This record gives sequence, C-alpha cells and structure tokens, in this order.
Amino acid sequence: MISSNYTYSKFTLALAVSVFASACTTINIDQVRLQDTVELRQGDAMVVLGRHQTPEIQTEASLVACIGGKLQRGAREVRVISEPEFVNAFYPWFEARTAPLRPEKLRKVLNEPLVAEKLEAMKIRYFVWVEGSTERTAQSGSLTCSIGPGGGGCFGFGTWEDTSDYETTIWDINTLEEVGRVSTEAVGTSYLPAFVVPIPLLAQVEGDACKGMGKQLVRFFKDGKNTELKTLK
Repeated sequence: MISSNYTYSKFTLALAVSVFASACTTINIDQVRLQDTVELRQGDAMVVLGRHQTPEIQTEASLVACIGGKLQRGAREVRVISEPEFVNAFYPWFEARTAPLRPEKLRKVLNEPLVAEKLEAMKIRYFVWVEGSTERTAQSGSLTCSIGPGGGGCFGFGTWEDTSDYETTIWDINTLEEVGRVSTEAVGTSYLPAFVVPIPLLAQVEGDACKGMGKQLVRFFKDGKNTELKTLK
C-alpha cells in the first residue's frame, strides 16, 4: 500500500511539473497616440477609474487598483489617485451612472464651480478610464471524486481558458480631449490534474493583463514619442 501511494505521488508531481511549464498567459498590447507629446510635470496628479455604468460593463476594482499601482511606481513624479478616494471626493458626479462617457460630457461637469475648484486644488491633469473584463472562454475535461471504505480521492483532468480584454482611454483635463488609448488582450490556459489530490495550475490572466497594460501606460506618459506596439509572452 505504501509503495502504491508513493507511485501515485511521484506520478502526480511529475505531471504537475510538466503541465505547469505550459500554464502561461499570452498578452497582446496596442497603443494609439492621438497627440505627438503628452506633458507630465512634477506635482501633477492623475486618477485611474473603471467603467461600471451598466450590469454588462463592470470593470473589476482589483484590476483598476492594480493599474493605478503600476502607474504610481513607474511615474513617481505624479500622484495617482485611487478610484475610491476620487469617487468619494467628487460624489455624486463620478458615480457609475453619472460619470461622463466622453470628454465633451466632462466639460458639462466642470461647469459646476465646486467640481472645477476641487480638480484644480488636487492638481488632476489626466483621467485614465479602464473598461473591460476577464471571462471564462473555454472549458474541457472532467473530474470525478469518490469516497469508499478504503478512502477517497479525485481522478481526471480539466482545463479552461480565461480571456482578459481591457482598454484604457486617457483624457487631458487641460484640453478636455482624449490623448490616447492602450488596449490589452490576455489569454491564459489553466489546468487541473487530479490523481487522488487535485493540483490546480492557474494562469494569472488578470494579473498579467495589469502588468502589461501598466508597463505600456508608463511608457505612454514617460516617452511621448514612442509609438511602438508591443507583444509580451
């Protein structure tokens, strides 16, 4: 019995190691620059906001916060204001159903003196809007678990594919114009082999999408002449 369990353990470990090597995420990033240069000065602030205007459009708060963190670490001369802090400070103007969808709509919001004064006081120069989601796009395989007199366990093999599709739109508050977009598509395959004990091998799709988009946004602000389209694997 001991020899049998040992054999199962060796086989499960070997399979896990071999599958883990192929559990990865592929990221495609496209950048569109609508102005030749993007000015970023010491003391400027920007805010990263997610789109949540309908039940179908609910950008994950974790992804928005992750992108904000990447921007803050990559562009230290500016302050990146978190979504909760900004929305609370400007309630109710940027709630899910009242937030402006285009720069022209923002102009109407700025006609409110209190909003305009607070934006100026906080030195907010750019809005970075994030829209998209991560969804399960494919699934296959099967897993069976049972309990008997001699013990129990799970047997089988499952796999699924997650796709993250996000786009950030950047607005310049000084000109009330859109200055650029960065789009990210990340596709990752996760595995669940089970020989007595299930061993999930997960592709970190949302995290990898944040990493790729955050890096490209930093380049967008730090290198006004760079228009390279990147593909990360």
